[in-house]
Amino acid sequence: MERADFAACLQAVREKAPLVQCITNMVTVNDCANVLLAAGASATMAHHPLEVAEAVAGVQALVLNLGAVGDREAMYIAGREANRLGVPVVFDPVAAGFTGLRRETARKLLEEIRFAVIRGNASEILALAEDREGGSGVDVAAADTVTESGLPRAAELAQTLSRRTGAVVVLSGAVDVVADGRQALFLRNGSPTMARITGSGCMLSALTGAFCGACPDKPFEAAATAAASIALAGERAEELRLQKGTGNATFRIDLIDSVFNLTVERLIQGVRYEIYQG
Repeated sequence: MERADFAACLQAVREKAPLVQCITNMVTVNDCANVLLAAGASATMAHHPLEVAEAVAGVQALVLNLGAVGDREAMYIAGREANRLGVPVVFDPVAAGFTGLRRETARKLLEEIRFAVIRGNASEILALAEDREGGSGVDVAAADTVTESGLPRAAELAQTLSRRTGAVVVLSGAVDVVADGRQALFLRNGSPTMARITGSGCMLSALTGAFCGACPDKPFEAAATAAASIALAGERAEELRLQKGTGNATFRIDLIDSVFNLTVERLIQGVRYEIYQG
């Protein structure tokens, strides 16, 4: 993947303004809608089982967030219809290993729906890849945190899940791993404060939907650009936090503002990535 690919994906979102349907949890629904608008996309949060199939017919991407496990029937319906129509589907397996209900729902979603991208933290990706319990609520468990020395293992894990599901896999952490069955990429942008607000991962999944909707034939590039975009926005929000002496609540607002103000030039110049050669 070249820097020009990042630029092309961001430009595509700004030019095409894809409409993204998000079935997401009540904690982050407003942030997901606003970050999509900030990126130049649009959002619909239609989630009733009686309307989701009709709604999918008018969107360019669908995001299914397991934080909305109460809407799982709507997820099954919307996902199947999106597959039928060729609409790319993004899966955010929030706390996939935390409860039996979530494990069962994640298992069924993976069996019934073809995903363009699966994005989660290390605990969530482990739960999917190894069908196991784990995690710390919606957060990554300390034992699962990816260290520098653990990056090759994280890449292999993501690639294994990708080969099994056919989806691009994004494993989010201090270093983000983006992988498909053939390649893996490490992204080294971001800010630790992103982990101190609710919804940064959900916002990334929503953005991934926007980039997949704008670049449906390039899910790897779309997923990598979405991750790079919010990570660079996080760096800018951190700069503002330190300048103003503010906290995590203002950081959340600055994060969305920084997505709004992200330029192609800043993305190309600021993205720090490497192709995994393992």
